[in-house]
Amino acid sequence: MERLRSIVWRYWLAMDVLIAGMLAGCPVAPSLAIALGIVQTIHFAARTQSLTAFQVQVRAAYLALLAAGFWPPLEFIHWVQLAGTTAFVTAGYCPLARMLALLPWNRQQPLTPALVWRAFATPPVRGSIVQALAVR
Repeated sequence: MERLRSIVWRYWLAMDVLIAGMLAGCPVAPSLAIALGIVQTIHFAARTQSLTAFQVQVRAAYLALLAAGFWPPLEFIHWVQLAGTTAFVTAGYCPLARMLALLPWNRQQPLTPALVWRAFATPPVRGSIVQALAVR
């Protein structure tokens, strides 16, 4: 129930609905999805007072992928985003955050197969996956 009150969850639920609508052919969904992506990115940049905060990186990367998916050869990206966003909304598992957690500036340990495995096999965590990976 706590999750339903979270602004993070509500933003991603709205984005999930917009991506689904976009893929179903709703004519206003693409513009609304881009607008929501921009609002969400700006909101978290202001909230964290940082353009490099992990929460901002996730939203900026999502927005960049959303934009890239409008180029016809990359339209499949929107299906991937729908799957990933649905995974987050339903189970709290964010594949994009796990990929971004492996970037050099987001990790403190060397990139190893074991770290990659932990990044993707760790169950959903409260807070940031970056923090969860740094604990071990």
